[in-house]
Amino acid sequence: MYTLIQLGLTPFFSNQAASSAVLGRVAAEHRGGNYDIWAHNAVGRAHLPNLTTPDGNIPAVGDWVVLSGELSEDFVRIETVLERATCFTRAAAGRESRLQVIAANVDTVFVVCGLDNDYSVNRIERYVARVWASGAQPVVVLSKSDLDEDKEAHKAEVEGSCPGVDVVFLSSLSGEGIGALEPWITEGKTVALVGSSGAGKSTLVNVLAGEELLKTSQVSPRDQRGCHTTTHRQLAMLPSGAMLLDTPGMREFSLSDDEGVDEVFTDIASWAAGCRYRDCGHEEEPGCAVRFAVEQGDLPAERLAHFLALKREAAAWERRHDARQRKKNGKLWGQLHREVEAARKIKRGE
Repeated sequence: MYTLIQLGLTPFFSNQAASSAVLGRVAAEHRGGNYDIWAHNAVGRAHLPNLTTPDGNIPAVGDWVVLSGELSEDFVRIETVLERATCFTRAAAGRESRLQVIAANVDTVFVVCGLDNDYSVNRIERYVARVWASGAQPVVVLSKSDLDEDKEAHKAEVEGSCPGVDVVFLSSLSGEGIGALEPWITEGKTVALVGSSGAGKSTLVNVLAGEELLKTSQVSPRDQRGCHTTTHRQLAMLPSGAMLLDTPGMREFSLSDDEGVDEVFTDIASWAAGCRYRDCGHEEEPGCAVRFAVEQGDLPAERLAHFLALKREAAAWERRHDARQRKKNGKLWGQLHREVEAARKIKRGE
């Protein structure tokens, strides 16, 4: 059992609720609006009627919530979701223009990428951009380091692609790098793991926990890659007192906005300061300092191409989302107009 402080409660959250409020933290989500909750010296389950709070919020793992009573009671409801300090989201898979919350109130996100066939610096850049946008701190964990003879070159590549981000080698089998993660897994802190299926996240969870909290899969001898083993998001308490959230593997990871992209591509942002036009798109505009840097060999063309691809992808999602919102608003105004006309007819006695 843990105190609320040990579960990560800070004044940012406690100041949002009355002093008499019963607070809890969402540890896992189940079907039908049921959630595992950690509270002060108690664990239990709470229910969310209608699958959403009165103000339209849906809890995510890591959220702080106000409960209708103590968890010892037979029936406890989630009444309010407190404002999030950080929120790690992605655009939902497919063409649907909505956001999916991956983790809430996380301090650090370990971006796990295997140094086998899973390795992709472009995917790492995507994850890191999204983490910066969430408000959390990204740390890149290059797992399965025992399989890669060129790991130092790959580390240098990631450090160059994600300036200012710590990069750590990890081998869950040999134990390499486990100690390097200690600064981020201290008491009261929350860490999330993201990465594609088979990147070694579940194995890392078990190593950090000192026991098998999550099932792991065997690596395929054909392609040296594991299979998807985590099927839902859940919090796990580590011996250090930190909380760790593992997420289902995500190979499709679309951006919903370009927030965080500039933090990853700080070199391009620096070159862009010299462009003739402030809104330069770095494609065909005259006086583009970024393209000039590419022509001079100071900036890799592939890096600029990926930067522009991420920007275009985010812009396309925002256009779809705006169009969907306009359509939704139009339906609401149409319904309101019909209700007003019906009221007028009743008043006129028609």
